[in-house]
Amino acid sequence: MEITARQKDILCQIVEEYAETASPVGSVTMAKLFGVSPATIRAEMAKLESLGLIAQPHTSAGRVPTDAGYRFYVNRLESEKKPINDLELEKKTYERGAHVIEVRVSSQSQADAAIRRAVDSLVELTGNLGLATIGEQLYLSGISRLFTQPEFLDARRVQAVAKLLDNLEPWLRETAPGEPLNIFIGQENPIGKNSEVSLIISKFRSPFSDRSYIGVLGPTRQNYLKVMSLVRYTGKMLEEIL
Repeated sequence: MEITARQKDILCQIVEEYAETASPVGSVTMAKLFGVSPATIRAEMAKLESLGLIAQPHTSAGRVPTDAGYRFYVNRLESEKKPINDLELEKKTYERGAHVIEVRVSSQSQADAAIRRAVDSLVELTGNLGLATIGEQLYLSGISRLFTQPEFLDARRVQAVAKLLDNLEPWLRETAPGEPLNIFIGQENPIGKNSEVSLIISKFRSPFSDRSYIGVLGPTRQNYLKVMSLVRYTGKMLEEIL
């Protein structure tokens, strides 16, 4: 995939603008940010569209990222992330959120209560659905928060999310994703492929299992830097506390 440095920057800016506004991003907005003409931006957008990284949902509308565009963005975040040698480095990325989770979790004396509190905190901080494995059970929190997102006004998508949730616990148990942070975007999800959601989960060791998981499920349109940082931090913190 041949893509210039400016096209990469434009794509990443489209991802971030769309996450913030939930509206397709137009060439005029991008032109102001990059200090070039709207015509120049339209040409760059056309290239990104030909590569399958962005799409135009309606004629004369702006562009939105595709699953491939989000994947490119997330891979760029991961490649630019400096190595995390301890919890404090990760904590600095989103100091307030990390502190909230740490205080709430460390006040719990029971492992299951600590994990539930961590999930509830992720729901509050990200607006996504939170989840964790506790033994053989899957704990879910924030379903109503998830379905207030504008993406889920479509009943078809709600049904696809429900299918994913129904099958998530056995899939996690059988597949056991091995990376410390696992990110499944849109069609990458093994179940509920048409739900247009991203599943971001961290593997951690707990008294229940060496392969416990905690994370969030939300629309593909989200602040990946924030959510990835908080989920990664929470998994590391739980492993240390528990």
